[in-house]
Amino acid sequence: MKVDIFNNKGKKLSTKIELNDSVFSIKPNKHTIYLAVKSELAANRQGTSSSKTRSEVRGGGAKPWKQKGTGRSRVGSSRNPSRVHGGSAFGPKPREYNLKLNKKVKLLARRSALSEKIKSKLFKIVDDLGIKTSRTKDFNDILNNLDVANKSLTLVIGDINNDIYLGSRNLHHVNLVTANNISTYDIVNSNMLLFDKNSIKILNDRLK
Repeated sequence: MKVDIFNNKGKKLSTKIELNDSVFSIKPNKHTIYLAVKSELAANRQGTSSSKTRSEVRGGGAKPWKQKGTGRSRVGSSRNPSRVHGGSAFGPKPREYNLKLNKKVKLLARRSALSEKIKSKLFKIVDDLGIKTSRTKDFNDILNNLDVANKSLTLVIGDINNDIYLGSRNLHHVNLVTANNISTYDIVNSNMLLFDKNSIKILNDRLK
């Protein structure tokens, strides 16, 4: 499948770029997208929440009163969970939230997410961003030229470029990723995808 390509002035070029049909034009499998996004978001959780059990709360070593003869119910510790200043009965403890996902499912999820964006025409491909400075204003001018400014945008580039990184980091609606590290969540968590030519070549080869 061949699609249009633009320069950084927003002008359509006479040449087109080839998109691999097995990557960008498959029938989307929405369940794999759900599983991949769920797994990626779970992996981002720190899992460091912790509460103290009755054995970890300070105090409560002595029996509050004798077992029998007081007329009150028996109590072994003043730090049991049912009492004020007691420990937590079923509170959180440090844990990992990672969810295992097969490689083929992850691959299908990325293909499906990309295919949905291409089918919905929520993408643009630029020949070369051509940024020579790290100023946010210059970067935003390119987005305006391409008519993608002020949209939730995932910018996919082939290689790390320090000027692009510095120019885009102050724009809260722009998510910069490389083609080798793009995730399913990066794709679906945006209104538009903006690719450079090098990133398309990498995705064509890597996800086929």
